[in-house]
Amino acid sequence: MNFGYTAPEQHDGALTVCELNRYVKMLMDNDALLSSVCVCGEISNLKYHTSGHLYFTLKDEEAEISAVMFRSAVQNMRFAAKNGMKVRAYGRVSTYEKSGKCQIYVSAMTDDGIGALQLEYERLRQKLASEGLFDEKKKRALPKVPSCIGIITSPTGAAVRDMINVTGRRWPSAKILIYPSLVQGAEAPESLCRAIEVLNAYNACDVIIIGRGGGSIEDLWAFNDERVVRTLAASEIPTISAVGHETDFTLCDFAADRRAPTPSAAAEIAVPDRNEYRVRADDAFDKLSNAMLRCVSERNIRFTQLQKRLELCSPTSRLATEKKMLSHKKEILDRLIGGIYIQQRDKLSAISASLTLINPLAILARGYSITKDGDGRIINSVDMIAENDELNITFADGDIGARVLSKRVKEETNNG
Repeated sequence: MNFGYTAPEQHDGALTVCELNRYVKMLMDNDALLSSVCVCGEISNLKYHTSGHLYFTLKDEEAEISAVMFRSAVQNMRFAAKNGMKVRAYGRVSTYEKSGKCQIYVSAMTDDGIGALQLEYERLRQKLASEGLFDEKKKRALPKVPSCIGIITSPTGAAVRDMINVTGRRWPSAKILIYPSLVQGAEAPESLCRAIEVLNAYNACDVIIIGRGGGSIEDLWAFNDERVVRTLAASEIPTISAVGHETDFTLCDFAADRRAPTPSAAAEIAVPDRNEYRVRADDAFDKLSNAMLRCVSERNIRFTQLQKRLELCSPTSRLATEKKMLSHKKEILDRLIGGIYIQQRDKLSAISASLTLINPLAILARGYSITKDGDGRIINSVDMIAENDELNITFADGDIGARVLSKRVKEETNNG
């Protein structure tokens, strides 16, 4: 059958790869059946490209084919495509000339129900949940500062490198124990179970991280295996499940004590950030320093108060107080005595002045004298003496004896 295509010129009976791919593409593009097909299958390896195109794999129990859906067709979809979803894809089958890869170019797609693996996933999830394997009350707290972290994963994958790098950056003192395990394929479940059991048997670490990088539902299916889920739930060591990307959920995620969206996130959950601890330590040190300073200041104030009280209660202080009070009273008494002295002195002076005025000696000093008879009686009238009586006359400066030679009685004057 000739479709108007000229066969490539052969060189010694050989074709170039480009010529072969172009010829195969021409044959497929001109095939009536392949130009318009409807394929039933389950979505796997789904990827939304930044360009808006959709890349995925359509598969059934026996085979698979790559598929691409360009942005213009994706925008007309009435549902969001997901891994495990069973769909009907409409389009054409051709090859990508550059790689020679056969694929279906999907122009429209409809939901055709849930895929077989997805149905098995839901069935097993409900079964294990009903048994209490996913009960949140059974989840254990992870150690805050683990000294050793056990990692169950493929030793050659990017996931293990990411976990090592993140752990070393956040908490370098933590030891990392890598237990190599298969993470994909028929033998992976047994390998994963053995790894969990060995780490528990030897109590080899403080926390277990089990996981791998992203992939299709088939790639991650080992982490949905019932044996693995039950073994992980029975682990005595706290566990973190880190399977696939953020949107991937496996049954191990529900059985583990913590689920991490990515392997890198699992390492961040497993160990603390030393920078945060350093900040917290600095903050605690500042608080402690301030508390100590306040305590010392309060104790100094209290000490000063007690010292003052002790000084007030001490004998020396009391003696000083009594001495001060005594001195004060002495001053008051001195002032009172002085006042009394001055008052009595003035009073004495007044009395002395009064006595001076009536003192006979003072009168004598002015020229008067006192005359006494022989018996010492003061003569104050001529009637008390007679002529020839002896008298004693006292002057201010001495006494003399005298005799009465004569006496004369003063005549009374009658005024009328």
